[in-house]
Amino acid sequence: MARKLAAVRLRYCGLEALVDDVTLIVSELVTNAIQHSGGKQITMTMTVRDGFLRLAVHDGTPGRPVARKASDDAERGRGLFLVGILAAARGGTWGTDHDGATIWCALAVDDRP
Repeated sequence: MARKLAAVRLRYCGLEALVDDVTLIVSELVTNAIQHSGGKQITMTMTVRDGFLRLAVHDGTPGRPVARKASDDAERGRGLFLVGILAAARGGTWGTDHDGATIWCALAVDDRP
């Protein structure tokens, strides 16, 4: 549902070019929040400001997520690595706020590399 909501909102805002990357990022961040937080409520926000789309997923559970290197045959463990690669490719970055309870990703929406 979060992927669909993000895609619809991006198209509405004329940011069609970001749909594929953002839906993958949303999938990874929301899945991590569900799997690792143990929290009862997860919120996702999307804002555009100063030439960047900022995605944030808040689960209320402190603890900083860390991108790790998964083994070649691992079926999981690459999510934050993918988020970092996609953000960098769009001129952005990712990080955490609120003692790790919120993870965010910023992507450039203008002509930046």
